[in-house]
Amino acid sequence: MAEMESQDVAEPLSPEEAMKSGARPVDRHGLLKHSREFLDFFWDIAKPQQETRLEATEKLLEYLRTRPEGSEMKYALKRLITGLGVGRETARPCYSLALAQLLQSFEDIPLCSILQQIQEKHDLQKVKKAMMRPALFANLFGVLALFQSGRLVKDSEALMKSVKLLQALAQHCNHLQEQPQKALVDILSEVPEAMLQEVLPKVLTPDLNSVLGSPELLELFLLAHQKVPAKLEKLMGSVNLFSDENIPSLVTVLKMTAASVKKERKLPAVALDLLRLALQEDKFPRFWKEVVEQGLLKKQFWPASYLCYRLLGAALPLLSKEQLQLVMRGDLIRHYGEHMITAKFPNQFKFAPEMNEYVGTFLEGCRDDPERQLAVVVAFTSVTNQGLPVVPTFWRVVRFLSAPALRGYVAWLRDMFLQPDLDSLVDFSTSNQKKTQDASLHGTERAVFRLRKWIILRLVSIVDSLHMEKEEALIEEVARFCFFHSFFETKKPMSQIPETEQRFSFPMDSRAREVVSSAFFSLLQTLSTQFRQALEQTQDRQPWTYRLVQFADMLLNHSRSVAPLTPFTTQQRQAWDRMLQTLKELEARSSEAKATAFQHLLLLVGIHLFKSPAESCDLLGDIQTCIKKSLVEKTRRTRSKATNPQEPPWVEVLVEILLALLAQPSHLIRQVARSVFSHICSHLTPRALQLILDVLNPEQSQDEDDNVVVTDDSEKQPENEEDKSEDSEDKNSESEEESDEEERDGDVDPGFREQLMAVLQAGKALGGVDDEEEELGDEAMMALDQNLASLFAEQKLRIQARRDEKNKLQKEKAIRRDFQIRVLDLIEVLVTKQPENPLVLELLEPLLNIIRCSMRTSSTKQEQDLLHKTARIFTHHLCRSRHYCRDVSNCVETLYTQVERLVKQASHQADSSISFYYFNASLYLLRVLKGNTAERSTRKTQKKEKTGTDTSSKPKGPKVAQTPTCLDLSLVTPIYSSALSSFLTKRNSPLTAPMFLSLFSRYPMLCKSLLPIVVQHVTGQTRPRHQAQACLLLQKALPIRELRLCFEDPEWEHLIGQILAKVTENLHALGEAQTKSEHLKERSSLELLNTLFRIINHEKLAVDLTGVRDVLQSQQANLQQRVKQGEHSTGSTRLYDLYWQAMKILGVQRPKSEKKKDAMEVPSAMQSPVSMKRKKKGFLPETKKRKKRKSEGTMQEEGAKPAATGGDQPPSTGKRRRKRRRAKVAGQAQVNGMPVANSPATKSPAPEPPTTSPSPPAESPKLHKKNRKLSQVNGAAPGSPTEPAGEKQHQKELPPKEISGKSPQSALPRKRARLCLASRSPSLLQSGAKKKKAQLRKGRKP
Repeated sequence: MAEMESQDVAEPLSPEEAMKSGARPVDRHGLLKHSREFLDFFWDIAKPQQETRLEATEKLLEYLRTRPEGSEMKYALKRLITGLGVGRETARPCYSLALAQLLQSFEDIPLCSILQQIQEKHDLQKVKKAMMRPALFANLFGVLALFQSGRLVKDSEALMKSVKLLQALAQHCNHLQEQPQKALVDILSEVPEAMLQEVLPKVLTPDLNSVLGSPELLELFLLAHQKVPAKLEKLMGSVNLFSDENIPSLVTVLKMTAASVKKERKLPAVALDLLRLALQEDKFPRFWKEVVEQGLLKKQFWPASYLCYRLLGAALPLLSKEQLQLVMRGDLIRHYGEHMITAKFPNQFKFAPEMNEYVGTFLEGCRDDPERQLAVVVAFTSVTNQGLPVVPTFWRVVRFLSAPALRGYVAWLRDMFLQPDLDSLVDFSTSNQKKTQDASLHGTERAVFRLRKWIILRLVSIVDSLHMEKEEALIEEVARFCFFHSFFETKKPMSQIPETEQRFSFPMDSRAREVVSSAFFSLLQTLSTQFRQALEQTQDRQPWTYRLVQFADMLLNHSRSVAPLTPFTTQQRQAWDRMLQTLKELEARSSEAKATAFQHLLLLVGIHLFKSPAESCDLLGDIQTCIKKSLVEKTRRTRSKATNPQEPPWVEVLVEILLALLAQPSHLIRQVARSVFSHICSHLTPRALQLILDVLNPEQSQDEDDNVVVTDDSEKQPENEEDKSEDSEDKNSESEEESDEEERDGDVDPGFREQLMAVLQAGKALGGVDDEEEELGDEAMMALDQNLASLFAEQKLRIQARRDEKNKLQKEKAIRRDFQIRVLDLIEVLVTKQPENPLVLELLEPLLNIIRCSMRTSSTKQEQDLLHKTARIFTHHLCRSRHYCRDVSNCVETLYTQVERLVKQASHQADSSISFYYFNASLYLLRVLKGNTAERSTRKTQKKEKTGTDTSSKPKGPKVAQTPTCLDLSLVTPIYSSALSSFLTKRNSPLTAPMFLSLFSRYPMLCKSLLPIVVQHVTGQTRPRHQAQACLLLQKALPIRELRLCFEDPEWEHLIGQILAKVTENLHALGEAQTKSEHLKERSSLELLNTLFRIINHEKLAVDLTGVRDVLQSQQANLQQRVKQGEHSTGSTRLYDLYWQAMKILGVQRPKSEKKKDAMEVPSAMQSPVSMKRKKKGFLPETKKRKKRKSEGTMQEEGAKPAATGGDQPPSTGKRRRKRRRAKVAGQAQVNGMPVANSPATKSPAPEPPTTSPSPPAESPKLHKKNRKLSQVNGAAPGSPTEPAGEKQHQKELPPKEISGKSPQSALPRKRARLCLASRSPSLLQSGAKKKKAQLRKGRKP
C-alpha cells in the first residue's frame, strides 16, 4: 500500500510552500498534514472482516462530509481508484464498495471524470504484461462501483462509456471469463426502457446464432424481449426460440450455464427467463419435454441434472394444476427420485434439502389454494422406488399445509393404505435393482407392503409433528384407524363404525399388522406425552387412552360385525370388564394424583391386552388388587398388616408389575412406570426396595425365569470371559478381529490339531510311500484334500457356533444393561420424591457397588451410560440434596457401623475416583446423624456404654451450638483418624487431600479431634510426600472460621505454637532438597508458615517468632546459591518467593538487586545472540557517556537501567561518587549484618543496595533502629534479623547525628510489639514519599 502511494504522489514541498500554494494537488507533505486517523481508514477498508470494512467506510464518509472541498477528497478518490488494482484479490471488492458509497454520498462528483481517472490509472494499452490482470480487474471493479452507486443508469454518457469499456474487457476472457458480460446484463436490467433502446443495438448483434452461442447474449436477448420487444423485433426480426432448429442450441447454452454455476449451486437467471418465456408463449410442454427432459437429462451431466431439479422447484408457483401433472409424472421427477435413493454416501451431494426449501416456499405461498397444495404433496409422495416413497416419513413441509389440504392428504393416505393403486404411482427401479434376477424383489406383494409401512408411519408422523396445528377430529381419526387395523378385522360393514366400511383390495398379512401395531403404540406415546397439556385431555376431560379403551369396548360389544385378531378367552374378557369397572371407580377419585397415575397404568396395560393377552391378563388382575388395597388402606388410615400373612403387600406386587413392564423396550411404559412409582414410593417397604436392588446388583446372578436375562449360574464364568474378550476386541480394529479369533481358537482347541495331524498321517499312509522326499500320488492327494476339506468345514461350523454363542451372550448382556438403566428411573424417583424416607439410606452401598463394577468394565456404551446415570443419581440427587432422613433413632448404631464400613472400603479401593464416592457416602451419613436430634433414651444408653466420652467430645467453644444430635464424635473420630493415619503413612493410598478437606470444612469439631494426627505427621520419620500432604491439610484447614470457634484462645494459641515448632523443624533442611517429594515438602512448609504468620498477625497472638527468624536467616545463603545455580528453576523461584514472603512479614525486605536479577535472568536467557547484538547496536560505551550529577534518590532508581540496555557492562561512575557510595553501602551492610569486606560495593563498581526500599541510604539507620527496638521487646539481641553475631560491634560505631532529632520509640506491650514485627515496616511508606519528592524535583529542572 505504501509503495503505491510513493508511485503516485509528487515530490514533497516545504511547509512554507505548501501554505502559500493553497489548494494544490495532493503531495507528499500535503499527505503528512492529514491526520493519522484519516489515513487509517484506507487500511481498514481493505481488511477481510466485513464489520471493520463497513465501519471504516462509514467513518471515511463522515470525515469527508466535514471537508468536501479539501484535499482529503482528492486524495480519497485517488487512493480508492489505486486500490482497485491492488495485488490482493480480497481487497479489490472492498475498495470498489467504498468508492461506490463515496459516489453515492457525493453526487456532485461527475462519473465521467471518475471513469476517466480509472482508465488513465489502469490504462490497458500502457500497462506491462505482468500487471495486465490487476489492471483488467481494476477497470471491471471501477465500472461496478459506478453501477453500485445508483447513478450510472441516470447518466447516459457515463453509461455508454461503461458499456464500451465492458465490451473491451470481454475480449480478455482468459482473465475475466464471463464477468464483463454478466456485469453488462446486470447494468442493462436496471436502465430505463428509453435508454435500453438506445444501447441495445450496440450490445446485441442481430445474428441469432451468436445469441444462442453465449448465455450472456441469450440473457440480453431475453431481457430485451421482456422490456423492449418492439425494438428487438426491429433489430432481429421475428424469432422463435423453441423451434426445432434452435432447441439443440438452447440445450447447449443451458448446459454451459449449468457448468458456470456449478460451485454457486444456484438457478441461473437465463433458465428461469426461458421458462417464463415458454409459459408466456404457451410452449411450456414443448420446452419441458424437448429442452429439459429430452435434452439436458440425456446429457448424463450432473450439473445439468441439478439445473433441471432447480428449474422444477422454481416452476412450482408458476404452473397450473394441469401443468403440475405434466411435470410431476415425467422423466425428470423419476430421475430425481433415483437421485434421492442413490445419493446415500456422506461425500455425495444431496439435492433433497434444496428441493424441500422449494416445496416449502411453494406451500407457504399458496395457503389459500388447498387444491394445488394437495396436488404437489400427493405428487411427491407418489414417486416410489418399488412401492416405497422416496420422501421420508418425517417430511417437514407438511407443516405448511392448510387444514383442508391436510385433511385431504390424510384421506389420500388412508385410501392408498386400504386400496393401493400402484398404477397411479411414479415407480422406478435403480440400475442395481434391475440387475437383480430375484422375482420376489419385483413382486406386487412386496411393493404393497413397503407402501403400507411407509403410509402408516407417515400418518403417525403427521400427528407427531410439533410445528403444525392439529385438529382433534383428525387425531382421533388417525388413532382409531391405527388401532382398528392393528387388532381387529371386519366381518360385515356397520354404519356406526366407519372403520368397518373400509375394504382392502390387497389383504393384510401378519407383517403389516405388526408394523401397524408398533406404529399405534408410538402414536399412543405421542398422545400421552407431547400433548399432555394441550391435547391429552379432550373436551369431556378424558385422556386419549381412555377414549381408545372406550372405542375398543365398543368393538368388542359388536362381535357380529367386528372380530379381534386374537379372540379373548373368558378369563381375559372378565379381566377386561373388571378393568372398566375399576376405571369408573378411579374416575370418581380423579381429583387425586394417585388415582390418575393408577388410571394411566390400568389403561396402558388394558390396551396391551390386545397385543399380549396372556401376560396382560395376569398383570391386570394384580394391578386391580393393588389399586383396591391401596385405596382401602388410605380410607381406613390404619397401619395394620394384611389379614393373610402369606400374602405379600400390595406395594411389593405393584413393584414387581412395574419391573415386568420396564422389561419391555417401550418409552411409553417407562414414563408410565415413573409416574406410577412416584405416587407409591411413599408406601414403599424394605422388601419392595430389595426387589429393585436385586435387579441392579451387578454381582448377583439372574434366574432363568427372569423377564430380562436368560443366563444361569453355570454361564456366569463364561460370561465374564466373554466380557474380557469384548474389552480386548474393542481396542482392536475390525480387520484384525477374525485373525485374532482364529489364533485364540487355535490356542484353546488342541483337539482340532490332533485331528489335523491324524488326517495328514492317514493321507501319507494311504499313498503307501515310505520315503519322505517322494510326492503323493493323485488318488492319495485327492483323498487327502477331501478329508482336509471335511475337517475344516467341521471346524468352521464350530467357530460359527462359538460366534453365535458369543453374540447371544452379548445381546443378553445388552438387554440386561438396558433393563438396569430403565430400573434406575425408579431409584431416581425415590431419591427425588422421598429424600427423607429411611429407605434411601439403604441405597448407598448398592449404588456404590454399581459404580465400582461399572468403572472396572465400562467398555461398551451401555455400561458407560449405566455408570454415568448411577453417578449422577448418587452425587446430585442423593449426596447434594437439601433434604435427608430426619428419623434415624432406631438405626443409629447401624449407621455408625455403615460409616466405618464405607471409610474402610474407601481406604482399600484401587482407584481414587472410586474411593471418592465411598468417602462422600460416609460424609452423607455423618450429615444425616448430625441433622437428627437424639432421643433421651438413646442418650442414656450411650452414656452408660461410653461413660465420660461424651463430655470430652462436646465442644468447649463459646459459640458452638449445644443442641444434642445423634452424631457422637467419640465413635466417629477413631474411624476417620485411622483413615487419616493410613493416608499419611501408606505409600499408595486411594484417599486424597480434598476428601479430608471436605470433611474438615463440614465438621469442624471432628477436624479439631483429627488435627493432632496431622500435626504429628508434619515432621518425623514419615516420607517427605506425606509431610507435604500434612502441611497442605493444615494450610487449608487452619483458616476455616468454624474450626476457630471450636477452640478456646489459650488452646488455639498453643496449637499454633505447636504447629510453628513443627514447621520450624522442617525448615532446618531448607534448600537441601534433592528429590521431587522433598521439594514439595519444602514448598508446602513455607506455604504453611506464611499461613501461620497471617493467622498470628490477624489474631494478634503472643507467639515467639525469633526461632523461626533465625532458622530462615541461616538458610538464606543456601537458597540464594540454589537459585543462582538454576537447579529446578521454576520450583526454586517459587520457593525463593515464598521465603521472602515470610521474611517480609518478619520485617526483612527482599534485596532489590536480587529481585532485579531474578526478573532479568529469564528474558536474558531467552534472547538469542542476534537480538543482543541488535540491542547493543548504536549505544555508546559507558565510559564515553557524559556524567550528570543527580540526587541520590534518582540515581538509586535508575541504577539498573544501564545494565538493562548495555548488557552485562556495569555503569561507569566517577571517583568521588564511588567513594560516597562505598561509605553508604558499608553503613547499610552493617545495618543488615553484612561485613564491609563482603559487601557488593567492594567487589563491583555497580553497587547492589540490600533492600527494596527506594529511599535514600540516609534513612536506613532509622529502619535499623525500628527493627532493633522490636527485637529488644521480643527478647532478642538489638540487631537486625539478618545480622550475624560477629557484626554487632559495628553498629555502635555509627555516627549518632544520623539518628539525632528523632523521637525514641515508646515501650510497647509484648503482644503489640510482636504484632508490629509481623506487619509492614513504616519506613516503606516514608521511602515512597521520598521517591515522589525526588521525582517532583526532577520534573522541576529545566
